[in-house]
Amino acid sequence: MSENQPLEPPGPTAPPEPLNAPSTPESSGVDLARVALRAAKEQAKARGAAAQEKRQARRGGGLRSGARADGRDPLPLGAAINRLITERGWETPAAVGGVMGRWPQIVGDDLANHCVPQRYDEDERVLTVQCDSTAWATQLRLLAPRLVARLNEDLGHGTVRLIKVLGPGGPPRRFGPLRAPGSVGPGDTYG
Repeated sequence: MSENQPLEPPGPTAPPEPLNAPSTPESSGVDLARVALRAAKEQAKARGAAAQEKRQARRGGGLRSGARADGRDPLPLGAAINRLITERGWETPAAVGGVMGRWPQIVGDDLANHCVPQRYDEDERVLTVQCDSTAWATQLRLLAPRLVARLNEDLGHGTVRLIKVLGPGGPPRRFGPLRAPGSVGPGDTYG
């Protein structure tokens, strides 16, 4: 026997059927009707589901909420805001905003009455603080290293690298007979 020849079983391939064995019944008219009805119901169900999804998509609803909790259910305001902050990656700016809201508790009432945080630059990690007099600006510059350490304790290491202290400033004078070239008005003597 060679390798290229297929193996064939000896004898007949299928056993002969007994003569008195029951054969599979032919589908009658009632059975055919049931099969056709089942197929029509499945097709109608599929068309109805597709039409329902299309209507909901037009309304902007999508799926509707059921009896069990899922991601589309209403949330308490605090949980919704925390979820939004986490999804958008706003943890650091939100924490710094919280510090600006708690500024009097962090620096004390005396300093908070005269120095107000203005903005936080996330890229440079610089907190800008405006003071109402040069004396308070000097005081804040002396306290800046301890204040940076305190802020980083609350916010996480390296969140605030530097505190930029601004002295008092008035609005710049743009016009007038006594204006010197290069002058910014009464604010150029402060700071």
